[in-house]
This record gives sequence, C-alpha cells and structure tokens, in this order.
Amino acid sequence: MLFLRGIFLKIASVAVFVCMSAIVKAVSDTIPAGETVFFRSIFAVPVILAWMMLRHDNFRDGLKTANPMSHLWRGLVGTTAMALTFTGLGLLPLPEVTAIGYAAPLFAVILAAMFLGEQVRLVRLTAVGMGLVGVAIVLSPRLTKFNADGLTDSETLGAVIVLASAVFVALAHVFIRKLVATEKTTSITFWFSITASVLSLTTIPFGWVMPDLYTFGLLVGAGLLGGVGQILLTSAYRYAPTAVIAPFDYASMIFALILGYGLFGEVPTGRTLIGAAIVVAAGLLIIWREQALGLERKGQRRAQTPQG
Repeated sequence: MLFLRGIFLKIASVAVFVCMSAIVKAVSDTIPAGETVFFRSIFAVPVILAWMMLRHDNFRDGLKTANPMSHLWRGLVGTTAMALTFTGLGLLPLPEVTAIGYAAPLFAVILAAMFLGEQVRLVRLTAVGMGLVGVAIVLSPRLTKFNADGLTDSETLGAVIVLASAVFVALAHVFIRKLVATEKTTSITFWFSITASVLSLTTIPFGWVMPDLYTFGLLVGAGLLGGVGQILLTSAYRYAPTAVIAPFDYASMIFALILGYGLFGEVPTGRTLIGAAIVVAAGLLIIWREQALGLERKGQRRAQTPQG
C-alpha cells in the first residue's frame, strides 16, 4: 500500500512540474529566462520552509551544511540547466522539450563514469547508445538545414539549447549524488533555491521587465509549483524505492502532450513520438540495470559481513 502512495506522489510531482513548465512557456514571450529562474527559485523557498514546519523539523539541523562549496557548484550547474530549459521552452513545443530532456539520465551515466569512477558495462552502454539514437531522431528535423518543413533558425537554436540543458541536468545529478552522502534533502533543496535566486539576479543587466499583474501571478505560481513538486518528489521516495517509482518520470510526456495541445495547439510529430519512445525504453533499461547493480552490491555486503 505504501508503494501505491509513493507512485501516486511521484505521478503528482511529474504533473506539477509539467504544469510549471507550461507556465514558463506561457510567459516566455515577455519575460526573460533569467527573470523566470528568479521567480521559480525564490517562491519555492517559502514552500520548502512551510513543509519543514508541518513536519516539525528543526530548521537549524535541516538546513545546516557541511559542504557549502558543493552546494555552490550544484547551484551553478542546476541554475544553468534551469535557464537553458526555460529558454528552450520559449523556442520549441512542450512535448519536444520534454522528449529531449529525457536524455539527461543517459548523460548522467557517462558523467558518473567520468567524475565518480562508476563502472559502465555493456548493458548501460547499450542503453546509452540506444537513447542517443532516440534523441537524434527527435533532433534531426531541427538540425537539418535543408528540409521541407520550413523550420526556423530559432527552432534549431532551441534544440541545441535544450540538449545542452540535458547535459547540465545530468551534471547536477552527479553533484547531488555526492551531496546526499553528507547533506539532508531539505538542505540540498533549500540552498539550491537560494543559490539559483542569487545567481539569477546577475541577469538583470541583460533586460528584466516589469510584469503586469497577470504575468506576475503566473511567475509566482511557477515558483510555488516548483516548491510543491519538489516536496511531492521527495515524499514519493519515502514510500517506495527508486526502482519502483523512477519509471513514472516518463508520464511527463502524457501531461506534456495534453497541455501542449490544449494550451498551445502543439501537435507532436511522428519523429518526436518515435524518438521519445526509444529514449524512454533506454531510460527504463538503465533504471532496471541500476536496480540490479544495487541488489548485487547489497548481496556482496551481506556476504562480507561476519556472521555471529
């Protein structure tokens, strides 16, 4: 029964994050990405603090950190990823941004091998290769200069930007893997929001605008949804293991298709759907392999433990 609660919370978090992305896309014509990052980050903070209060957490213990520099680096990488994603949302359809974003776990495997020394064997290498083929299928119309679809240069730029954001998301995952060894989830989430808020202020010289009341409300809503989504996501992992709920990340495509069509009249191409399906299959293969490796490592630890 707890597993079902974890699955429900995971799906709810995915839905909330896609709604947040839809809001970001809706304001992208008038609000610069850096300004959107600020609202997304700063208005997530009160949600995080309210959550801690409801759980009766000790603020000092929950927010203290032993690795401030690691938080800074995670913040730099995560903020860059967010800014690139928000920029891409203004240039490409929501389902396409979602599909390209699925490349992040693939890049995470590569980066974890490079920076964390994790061994990557045949199964995960095959999954990464398969996933990159799927990404190439999604990207191919955008990166082909001569085609019959009349694609604009901004769409090509958007494809490159969203792919770059997937790389930075993957790099952020690597930093988080290191942080969770010494930091609490509340600390990681809170200090990222603070760091992203401060870093986004550096984009003021590049042209922030004064939003009207309606747009301001949307921006605040994006921040609140971001905080709620993070809480739902964190809570989901308290009730079910990663292997059970991680595949539900891909439910985001369903929500992206619904919101993309309903709000923006976006109809995904066949290439987008086929490529996304291949990337999802590769991601599921990686999740399965990670679970198998986790069970294998657990078995080895038990075997090495002296029996009393």
